[in-house]
Amino acid sequence: MTYGAHARAVAVLGLPLVGGHLAQFAIGLTDTVMLGWYGVEALAAVTLAGSYFFVLFLLGAGFGWAVMPMVAAAAAEEDETSIRRASRMGLWLSILFSAGVMPLLWWSRPILLALGQAQEVAALASEYLRVAGWGMLPALLVMVLKSYLAALERTQIVLWIAVAAAVVNALTNYALIFGNWGAPELGIMGAAIASVTTQTVSLIAVIYYAVRELPEHSLFQRFWRPDWEMFNRVFRLGVPIGLTNLSEVSLFAASAVMMGWLGAVPLAAHGIALQLASATFMVHLGLSNAATIRAGNAFGRKDRAHLARGAKVVTAMSLAMSAVTILLFLTCAAPLISLFLEPGDPQRPEILAIGVGLLAMAALFQLVDGAQVIALGLLRGVQDTTVPMLMAALSYLVVGMPASYLLGFVYGFEGIGVWAGLVLGLAFAGVLLMTRFWGKVIERIGLPA
Repeated sequence: MTYGAHARAVAVLGLPLVGGHLAQFAIGLTDTVMLGWYGVEALAAVTLAGSYFFVLFLLGAGFGWAVMPMVAAAAAEEDETSIRRASRMGLWLSILFSAGVMPLLWWSRPILLALGQAQEVAALASEYLRVAGWGMLPALLVMVLKSYLAALERTQIVLWIAVAAAVVNALTNYALIFGNWGAPELGIMGAAIASVTTQTVSLIAVIYYAVRELPEHSLFQRFWRPDWEMFNRVFRLGVPIGLTNLSEVSLFAASAVMMGWLGAVPLAAHGIALQLASATFMVHLGLSNAATIRAGNAFGRKDRAHLARGAKVVTAMSLAMSAVTILLFLTCAAPLISLFLEPGDPQRPEILAIGVGLLAMAALFQLVDGAQVIALGLLRGVQDTTVPMLMAALSYLVVGMPASYLLGFVYGFEGIGVWAGLVLGLAFAGVLLMTRFWGKVIERIGLPA
């Protein structure tokens, strides 16, 4: 394939995935915007609770991510049995993980207090998590099934299910947070109920599609029967992916905790800036998913030249997106942040001032954030996950997190310093992971075992 053909193929596969991630992101964005209208304390609490939930979700999502390259490689080899086996054991592992972490969601308050959060914010966040925590199981099962469908290049349905979920979430939030349409005014608890409702609706929709459109895979027939050989394969591939996710999200969760030490207003500004940075990251994540699927296919065929050419194209597309978002964050910061704030809020000027500075730091990490997630997508496609896990842990936990603390509190740069640590951690990861793929892993593709 030519570079142009690769670009078209990545776009056809990746754009629905980008749209799906943006629609999924819109669910969190809706919570942030509507709770920002409801009150700064509610916004601070959902920022903290969302970070806590997301840490656990991304750890468990490793099993869903593992399904994607395994199904893509099996599809390239026309191995229908392995497609079913990998997907089914991904679902098993997600169910077991959800049961294991439920106590951490139910009894989150002492953990949040131990992390130095204010009593009022920790209390609100823990109330939110007691309800929102029930969404962990459907959210992880949806993750597995979306990975299964995406690996089979059925990305359009992934997009439309995510769009439908975003609409359900927005309507339920509007009713339950503010008490519209005759519903009770529940504030932050309304957002939690909306979240669980949305995840449950998404699960029903994706199961219905998989059963109706792909009956040949019989995903749920004799679902209770164990398949320990495939269970172990998905586990071995998924745990490093989950721990890699955990390392990165722990860096961002730690930044939320540190911003909470500075007060509710800096934490609210952090939540808004992080939402905006996350929106642009969804584009890179969709491209990374496309990279995983296409790399998985090339890996299944042992086609090194195809893999290398496709990797160059998807990396160039990510760099182009980074250039656009850097310009946007540097020139339109205040109008973007204002979208999240009530015009008459007395704390609006202070949140705006802090948020504009944080978005300038977010502009700095666009290039490296895109680079690290594209490299991870390519490495996962060729089922290389253990060394990338170690690289991620080094980058985020040994470089990024201490740098955030030192720059934010020891050197007194506060919020800007905390975000500068994020930049350093992401830059370190981007360099290590890209070097791993281009310097070592790609040379092994197509060689005899």
